[in-house]
Amino acid sequence: MIGYKDFIPQQTAGPGFFSSAQYESFDAAVRSANAFVSGQSVKVLNVETVVLPNVWDTSEDGTTDPSIRTSGDVSSTWHQFIRVWYER
Repeated sequence: MIGYKDFIPQQTAGPGFFSSAQYESFDAAVRSANAFVSGQSVKVLNVETVVLPNVWDTSEDGTTDPSIRTSGDVSSTWHQFIRVWYER
């Protein structure tokens, strides 16, 4: 059976009146992916970097949302994360 797991840098602080939200580094997502691969009995088929807009928006379902919306550069925040495709 083929599956996938996403490793997205987690939000560490919410946005403020004069500041943007803060997130873990991309390296933290890579470390999480490495921990998953080494801790599971899965065969890795592919590892990819995915870039999507607005994955933290409250109206979106995160990395699994099939229709993430954007309304231009002004209101979009793009996030990159790791996706591991595997076989059990």
